[in-house]
Amino acid sequence: MWAIKAMEHAEVYFNILCSVDPKFLKLTPHDEQIYKTFKDTFPNMNVDKVDEDELKSSEGKIKWRFFCEQFKDVVEDYSFGTLLRADCTGDYSEQNSILTTRIQFYAIELARNREGFNDGVREKYKSNRTIKK
Repeated sequence: MWAIKAMEHAEVYFNILCSVDPKFLKLTPHDEQIYKTFKDTFPNMNVDKVDEDELKSSEGKIKWRFFCEQFKDVVEDYSFGTLLRADCTGDYSEQNSILTTRIQFYAIELARNREGFNDGVREKYKSNRTIKK
């Protein structure tokens, strides 16, 4: 059941990216806090192309666990399994999806949106997407 929810979340999010300027997206009521904490904790993380091995390394797991736990009582479903695109220039696919926690997804996607990495998604994919009514 969690896999279905994760895929539905990914599809909805990608459809939104294809129709709205990412710089104006608000993902949670806590976007400022998430983004600031993320940049303070991972100042040099390459968010446009996420390295899954680095993300899930022993050292990475320790840093991410500390980061995630800060949002335990702040962000609903912070630890829920969520799909993240490894390369932000691509769509979700088996090769381009990483299973992360919801708070990791928020942190990385907020950085991508604010720093302009998701800007090309709308132009690249908007004609291939149709929003279901």
